[in-house]
Amino acid sequence: MPVVHLLDYVAGNVRSLANAVEKLGYTIEWIKTPADIEQAQSLILPGVGHFGHCLSQFTEGGYLEPIRKHIQAGKPFLGICVGLQALFEGSEESPDVPGLSLIPEKLIRFDDGSKSVPHIGWNSAKVARTETANDRSFYGLQDGSKYYYVHSYAVPYRVGILEAAGWTVATAKYGDEEFVGAIGRRNVLATQFHPEKSGAAGLRLLKAFLEGHEWGSPSSNMQTEPDEGLTRRVIACLDVRTNDHGDLVVTKGDQYDVREKAGTAAAGLVRNLGKPVDMARKYYDQGADEITFLNITSFRNCPLADLPMLEILRRTAESVFVPLTIGGGIRATVDADGSEVSALEVATLYFKSGADKVSIGSDAVVAAIEYYEKGKRLSGRTAIELISAAYGKQAVVVSVDPKRVYVRSDSDTAHTTIQTLYRGPAGEDRCWYQCTVRGGRESTDMDVQQLVQAVEAMGAGEILLNCIDKDGSNTGFDLELVREVKRCIKIPVIASSGAGSPAHFAEVFSTTGTDAALGAGMVCVHLVAPDSLFRHILMGNLVPSRRVYSQRCKRSSDGSGAFSKAS
Repeated sequence: MPVVHLLDYVAGNVRSLANAVEKLGYTIEWIKTPADIEQAQSLILPGVGHFGHCLSQFTEGGYLEPIRKHIQAGKPFLGICVGLQALFEGSEESPDVPGLSLIPEKLIRFDDGSKSVPHIGWNSAKVARTETANDRSFYGLQDGSKYYYVHSYAVPYRVGILEAAGWTVATAKYGDEEFVGAIGRRNVLATQFHPEKSGAAGLRLLKAFLEGHEWGSPSSNMQTEPDEGLTRRVIACLDVRTNDHGDLVVTKGDQYDVREKAGTAAAGLVRNLGKPVDMARKYYDQGADEITFLNITSFRNCPLADLPMLEILRRTAESVFVPLTIGGGIRATVDADGSEVSALEVATLYFKSGADKVSIGSDAVVAAIEYYEKGKRLSGRTAIELISAAYGKQAVVVSVDPKRVYVRSDSDTAHTTIQTLYRGPAGEDRCWYQCTVRGGRESTDMDVQQLVQAVEAMGAGEILLNCIDKDGSNTGFDLELVREVKRCIKIPVIASSGAGSPAHFAEVFSTTGTDAALGAGMVCVHLVAPDSLFRHILMGNLVPSRRVYSQRCKRSSDGSGAFSKAS
C-alpha cells in the first residue's frame, strides 16, 4: 500500500486524520525525527491550537527547515489548520513567532464585535475563479459543499494578490469578512478547514491530494451561485452507560436509569437504545453535523480505567468523519494506584482515542466560584485553562445546567434577572437562571451570566447551554435563556434541552442567533426519527447543515413551551 507520512506534534486529535487517510487505502507512517522528513514522499502537517505554541514546537524540534526543504524539493505537502497558517509570515496570535514565510501575508483575528469567536462550524470553500481555475475543480473542492472550520485567526482575502504569486485560492465568508479557506500551488495544498472532519467532501479532497489530482472536471452538481457563510450546526447527543450486563449502551431516562421498565407508564421511554458506535455511525450517515457522547458510566470516577469508553471513541473515529465530543469525568482525579492525574492528562487520553473536544460540567462551576472569590483572577490551574492552553480553546466545551428562579422584582435578588413571557407559579414575570451541578441535583449561588463570562475568561471555546426546566419536555428550547447567554459572551453557544420536533430547531436558529443546537432524547427515543430530522435538514426545509446551502428559517409564531405563557 502507498505510504503517507504524518507529523504528530501532540496537536489534538490526529488519529482521525490517520483514520481518514487509511480509509482511502494508504498506510500512515509517523514522523518521529526531523531526519524522517527527508525520506517522506507525501507529507501531511496537521494542527490545532495556538500558532505560537505549534510553531515554537516545530522550531525547537528542528522540523521547520526539513519541512521547508520538502516543499522546495517539489514533494507533495498538505497543511491543515495551523498547518496552513505555518506557511505564512506570521499571526497576530503570536506576533513574535515567525512562520515558514513561504507566503508574505499575516493572519488576523476575527474581532469585529458581530460574530462568535472562535469561528466553529461548516462553511464553504469557494474557488476564486481565474483563467486557470475557471470551470475546473481544484482538488475536488465544490462550491456546493461545506467544510468544517475551527479557528480564531485567518488570512484576509484580497482579490488577485495571492493569485499573482501563482496560488489558487478558495475562500469562505464569516459575516462580511472573506478569508482564505484553502490555498494551493504545484505540490502544496493547505486548508484552514479540517478535511478529516468534513464528511464526504473532506474525504474527496484528501483523495484528490493523495492521488495527485490538483485539477479535475467539475462535478455535475456544482453550483455557480452558492449561498456562502457559516451554517448552523445540528448535533446528535448520545448518553452512554453500562447496563446490567456490563455492556456500554446508549440510554435516555430519569436518574440515568437504563433498565427496562416493562409494565409501567415509563415502559418504552426509559430503555437501552442501542450500541454507541452503531448509533453514532447511523447519525453521521443521516447528516448529523457533530456527535457528542455523554459518559455517565461508573468509569467516570476513574477515567484512566475507562477503557470501554476509550474504545468506543477509537472505533467511532474510524468511520465517523465529523467532530466528536466527550463529556463526563474530564477533571483531575486519583488513579487506582493512588497517583494524582491532572485534567489535562485525562483529556489527552480522550483526544488520542478520537475525541476532538471535551466537555466540562460541574467542575467549571467550582472553578468559576473560585475565579470570583479571587477578584476575577485566573489561577492557571483549572481544567479549562490547562486544556485550552495545550490544545486550543476550540477543544474545550463547558456544559451549563441552569434552572429558573422566579422573583417579583429585581430587588428580590442580587442576581441578574430577565423579564419573561412565561410567568412563575405566583404570577411573577421576572426570573434569574440559577446554575446547578451534578446533573441538576444541587443548586449554587451563581447565575448563568456569571458562569459563562467566567469560563470564557478562562479559555472555554463553546458553551453547551442546557435548561433544567426544559429537559425532557419536548416543548422546544428555552429561547429567552439562549438569547440572554448569547448577549453575554462572544464564544459560540450550543442550545440544548427541550427539542421535540424539527420545528424547534428552526425556531431556536431563527429567533436567538445560537450557533448550534443539540438533540438527545428526541433523536434517541425516536420521538422524531433521526432520519426524518436530518432529511428535513438535507432538503433545506429546516435549518442549514453541512450538506446543503443555508436556508432562511421561518420564525415560529407558536409560543407554547414548558412554561405558562403570560397573559
